[in-house]
Amino acid sequence: MSISPLRQRMIGDMTSRHVGEKTQKNYVRCVRSLAAFIGRPPETATAEDLRLYRIHLVESPLGASSVNAYMSALRFFFGITLERADLAKCLFHVYEAPRLPTVLTQEEVARLLDAAPGAKYKAALSVAYGAGLRASEVLSLKVSDIDSGRMLLRVEQGKGRKDRHAMLSPMLLDILREWWRIGRPWVWLFPGQNPVNPLTTRQLNRACHAAAQLAEINKRVSLHTLRHSFATHLLEQDIDIRVIQVLLGHAKLNTTALYTRVATTTIRKVMSPLDRLGLIEKKKDARSSTAQRGSAKKGKPKA
Repeated sequence: MSISPLRQRMIGDMTSRHVGEKTQKNYVRCVRSLAAFIGRPPETATAEDLRLYRIHLVESPLGASSVNAYMSALRFFFGITLERADLAKCLFHVYEAPRLPTVLTQEEVARLLDAAPGAKYKAALSVAYGAGLRASEVLSLKVSDIDSGRMLLRVEQGKGRKDRHAMLSPMLLDILREWWRIGRPWVWLFPGQNPVNPLTTRQLNRACHAAAQLAEINKRVSLHTLRHSFATHLLEQDIDIRVIQVLLGHAKLNTTALYTRVATTTIRKVMSPLDRLGLIEKKKDARSSTAQRGSAKKGKPKA
């Protein structure tokens, strides 16, 4: 199948800017969707076409994050590939109300891991929770990425195409060693049905959903829920938020600060100003009672 010169140019622009392969496919799909909406080649779109298309997306069942993904793709197409900054300005993001992530309790995590369908999936889910890795980072791990001497996991080309190290706890190392004894993975730590390739995100997510169902967890659980739980549980253990930022591979501290809103143990440790007022009142009452007892002793006649 031949690729049009314009699409080839857009792919070249994305590749030169180190846009990931998955993002490239999504961007091309979004531009193709615009072309289908206006009924002609996307490069002929006008400002009015883009305004109507944006309204169409907002009124569709798509969520705000999905609409904004379309906006980012089209801003790249018009702003970078076509060099039409005037049209790119029409493609502003819609407001996305911040949502709190779903977090499991430690007891729920333990039940989920125990319910995993097999040693390979238990090990993969344990990495997601025990090291706080994203799904793509878990599945990209190689056997050689385990550094048991330094108790680290090497994450190559994580989000933003950055390498980093993740923590490797003694318990996680034991789980991985048990999986290695059973599965004998050669290159990929979690190989797929064809050992040449790793497990897919879809396969691992299915295993995660199945484990959550078997564990009778009623919350909406995804693979990313384990990463959210990792960060929240560390915060509740009073681990410095900057350390958690490094472990998660977040570029901005604000992203990590989201977990302060769901760290319930941390919230419960904070004393309300209302409770402090109560303590002040109790101290006043105690001092008043002491003074009254002192006055009573002084005024008591001697025998």
